[in-house]
Amino acid sequence: QVQLVESGGGLVQAGGSLRLSCAASGLTFSSYAMGWFRQAPGKEREFVAAISGSGISTIYADSVKGRFTISRDNAKYTVYLQMNSLKPEDTAVYYCAARKSAITTTEAAFGSWGQGTQVTVSS
Repeated sequence: QVQLVESGGGLVQAGGSLRLSCAASGLTFSSYAMGWFRQAPGKEREFVAAISGSGISTIYADSVKGRFTISRDNAKYTVYLQMNSLKPEDTAVYYCAARKSAITTTEAAFGSWGQGTQVTVSS
């Protein structure tokens, strides 16, 4: 059974940084593409970033490109999301997701999800 546990969320001022982590278990980690999604209050969940199993390929939403960096450590079964130059509009619950196949931005293609971690950016 795949388990994903996010951590690292919190309250930060605009312009600040946070690093989210997602620890995975119950899967052959390097065989899974990993993604980060977020859901703001009153809005639908949206794609943020994804990384291939090898870590070679990455995709970003336009809204975070140049500010966020996704990475993974396959030895530690962990994926990260480094978030810099945070804006109030980045406030959301951030979810980690796993997909046993190629990298994609499609939410429905990810079969396993974490419980989410809250990120709040104050202005």
